[in-house]
Amino acid sequence: MEVKDSTPVAMLTVGQLRDFLGLSLPMATASPQPTTNGEPRLVYGLAGIQRLFNVSHVTAQRYKNTFLAPAISQQGRKIVVDAEKALQLFSEYTNAKTNAI
Repeated sequence: MEVKDSTPVAMLTVGQLRDFLGLSLPMATASPQPTTNGEPRLVYGLAGIQRLFNVSHVTAQRYKNTFLAPAISQQGRKIVVDAEKALQLFSEYTNAKTNAI
C-alpha cells in the first residue's frame, strides 16, 4: 500500500503506519515470557496485577489479599509479584473453584 507524501500522519491507518515505520506489532499473551538468565519475571503494584490478569483495580486488590499472597512481597506501599508463581496460583485457584461446583 502506497502512502502519498502529503498524507498527514493522523490520517494513516494502523497498517499503513506500521508498514511505513517497518514495525511488526507483537501479539498480546497472557503467559509471562520466560527469562533467559533464570531470574523470575516480576510485576509491580496493583497495576502490574491488573495487567497480568486483565482485571479491574478492585479485583486485583482482592486477588492480592487472597490466593496470590504467596507470590507477593510487600514492603510498605511497594508491591512486587512473581508473575510465574502468580499465574500458577491463579490456575490452581480456578481449577479448585471449578471442581468445587
